Amino acid sequence: MLLANLATYAMSHVPAVAAWMFQEGVGWDPVSLWRQMGILAKIVVVILFIMSGWSIGVMIDRAMAFSAARKQSRAFAPAVAGALREGKIDEAIKVAERNKKSHLAKVVTAGLQEFKAHTETNDIPGEQIEASKRALERAEAIVHAELKRGLGGLATIGSTAPFVGLFGTVVGILNAFREISTQKATGLGAVAGGISEALVTTAIGLFVAIPAVMMFNYFTGKVEAFDVEMDNSSSELIDYFLKRRSAVRR
Repeated sequence: MLLANLATYAMSHVPAVAAWMFQEGVGWDPVSLWRQMGILAKIVVVILFIMSGWSIGVMIDRAMAFSAARKQSRAFAPAVAGALREGKIDEAIKVAERNKKSHLAKVVTAGLQEFKAHTETNDIPGEQIEASKRALERAEAIVHAELKRGLGGLATIGSTAPFVGLFGTVVGILNAFREISTQKATGLGAVAGGISEALVTTAIGLFVAIPAVMMFNYFTGKVEAFDVEMDNSSSELIDYFLKRRSAVRR
């Protein structure tokens, strides 16, 4: 209750706190803020910056991977469709192998290779199609997992960073209480240092969490779109195999 009352009092007097800090010559630059922090607050800030660095790394990695997948898929789709229309499965496989970063190419390659392997054996036609379906499903699951790599950590950072910053807030308020006890005073001069420390850690926590949540939602939408594209490609490939089998029977 005391913590809540002190936090409410400080938040309602933010302009006065800021004015006092300027009057006392408290530095607002990052170096000065860092020097004024206690050891626990510094640990919180370090943890938040590690989380931020990791999330930025995931964002860059996923952005590059998704961009490459989209670019190569646009080149792959018409090329492989042309090869399959001419009945050149080997050529279609070669086209897929030249676009290894494409999510569509990874799935289509698995289905084509499985279909080709069963074509060269004495398996019954139905088993050939079923084996190709299973190969496509396995490839889709693998590619889906690859596309989601790192997104779980991004979601974790987005949901926990505010609470890490909140821990820094609690530490700052406790430091404010300690200053009150040390200085035997209850004015703004006694609590401004701890309150400023609390607000800085809270702000950093939000700064880390908000981009992580936004990018997690963005990348999740991308993965869902890629899943739809892979499902459509698998269905179209199975239709091609069925038509090819019917043509062979004739």
